[in-house]
Amino acid sequence: MPEYIYKIATEAQWDDALEQGVFKGAPIDLSDGYIHFSTANQARETAAKHFHGQTNLKLVKVPTSVLGHALKWEVSRGGDLFPHLYAKLKTADAVSVHDLAEDETGGHIFPEEL
Repeated sequence: MPEYIYKIATEAQWDDALEQGVFKGAPIDLSDGYIHFSTANQARETAAKHFHGQTNLKLVKVPTSVLGHALKWEVSRGGDLFPHLYAKLKTADAVSVHDLAEDETGGHIFPEEL
């Protein structure tokens, strides 16, 4: 299990979460019943597939150690195991939040430390 997982959220979603102290999920998360996360190796593909051309995005880094049994690894895209959180995410559990700037093609520029 990786040490950290990542959530891509809109700035508005993350700002709302900060006000409430918890991130309940984006609309797709609420619909599916869990919060979708990605590993460092999966985050760029997730951004390209689900967020291409979107602006004002945040990349939220969360240690897996704080999520307990609510974190499940389930088969998803391409047969890879993806981290899914079956609980609300406490915003205090995020160890960093980065802006995902856009490049000239509508893709996103990730921090080097990913």
